[in-house]
Parts: sequence; structure tokens; C-alpha cells
Amino acid sequence: MPATSTLDALLQELRARLQAAGIETPGLEARMLLGAATGLDTAQLIAHGTDPATAEQAARADTLSQRRCAGEPMAHILGRRAFWTLDLGVSPACLIPRPETELLVEQALAILATCDTEAPRVLDLGTGPGTIILALLSERPGLQAFASDHSHEALLQAKANAHELGLSVHLWQGDWLGAVTRQRGFDLIACNPPYIDPDDPHLTRGDLRFEPRTALAAEEQGLADLHRVIDSAREHLNPGGWLLLEHGFDQGEPVRQRLRTTGYQAVRTLRDTAGHERTSLGKI
Repeated sequence: MPATSTLDALLQELRARLQAAGIETPGLEARMLLGAATGLDTAQLIAHGTDPATAEQAARADTLSQRRCAGEPMAHILGRRAFWTLDLGVSPACLIPRPETELLVEQALAILATCDTEAPRVLDLGTGPGTIILALLSERPGLQAFASDHSHEALLQAKANAHELGLSVHLWQGDWLGAVTRQRGFDLIACNPPYIDPDDPHLTRGDLRFEPRTALAAEEQGLADLHRVIDSAREHLNPGGWLLLEHGFDQGEPVRQRLRTTGYQAVRTLRDTAGHERTSLGKI
């Protein structure tokens, strides 16, 4: 990146580089990268736009923009991702929180509002950085919150996020319900499992290239882990307890069928803001 005179000029250079690389929102991401390189927020960048850009700032901005132009997700570059009302720390060890998962959070909160107990027991399977359980806790701090993940590194990130937010979560390492074999009596179990077909070409494109494959893809055309959770969750739920699952846009029908076959009641599927079937649920 050539020498620049001001922060405004450096911002424009970053934007041009990102635009040339095909980034969809080059202006926004240029501001985010410059903020990370300088330690300044958006308001400060505007206020100090005519200040000289130091060689160190330009060098850091250059390094960050090279990573982004190579396709690395912004969440990994910045180490943060906004989800719900939270700002979560993220790492390459776990799935990056995505807006469509907020649909599951909304439905879980609606169900929890109808619980007879003031302190319902909620389990988040495959929690990653704590995405679902921390969003629920931020709205319902009286929850008895539990979460599991097979990845030790992901659980470390979830623990760090919970500590930063001042929220209390019981964390277990293990594979789905196998992590909580001695735990029973949950009022709600939520899960955003891997649901992409291993042969899906999207796994070799964009942000997905940088995320753990085990958090993205599952056998049986993406349904294997969904089936495992559906089959094993019933014995861990209280009577009237709910299971909520995120899944692929074309998996609503097989997920509903599995839920009904396994004995869940009131089975239904909700659509995300793009109109895709995204979250299915049922109760025992």
C-alpha cells in the first residue's frame, strides 16, 4: 500500500482495494479495518480524518486488508461478531454467529415466557462461542443455563464471552447429548448443528473456507447430526419441554418428519427473513 497523507486518504485506499477484490460492502469494511488498525471508532475516524496517518497505522491497515482480500472472514480478522444485542469474541475454532440464528433465539424466548418456572433449565448444544445461550441469558438472566460443544477451544471462547458479559453458564465438553448423559429435566434444548452436505461446493467458497468443517458439514446430506439430536433429546426434556433446531433452507420437511416419528408434538417450522424454512421445533 503506497504512503498516505491522512486517515481519510488511507480509508479511501482501503475501500478501493476491497472493492477491487470484490468485497460487497467495501466502504463499511474499510472503516472497520481502519478502526482495528488505529484503535479509533467511526466517530473518531470522522473527527480525525485529516490527521496524518502514521507508518505503523498504514502497515497494520495493509496487513488487515490483505487478509480480507484473501477471503478471510471479517469476524476472524477483528476477533468479534455482533449477534442479537451482544458483541461476541470469536475465533477460527468455532462457527461465526449468523443473523438467521436470531430466529431461533426469538422463538426460544417466546417459549420461555410461557414456562411455569421462574428459572427454566435451558441447554444449548454445540454452543460455539456461546451464541444462543448467551443471547437467551442476556434477556432472561434468571435462566439455569447449560451449554456443550465437542471443541475445547470453542468452549474456551464461550467461557471468555460469558465472563466478559457477566453471565453464568455451565459448560461441558462432549458430542451432543453425550456431554450431558447424567443431566435431565431441561425445559428447552436449542441446537444449531452442522447441516451442510459435505459435497456442497459452497464449503470451498467465501467465509466457509475458514470455519471448522466439523461445525458446518454432516453426513446423510447434512441431516446426520440433526437426526442424532432429535433422537436423543427427548429423554433429557421435562414433560412439555421443547427442542428447537436450526437447519438448512431445504431441510424443513425431513426434520419435521423425524420430529414427528420420534414422538414430538406441536411440530412446526419457522421461516427466516429471506423466507426460507430455517428453524423447526417440537415438544414432548
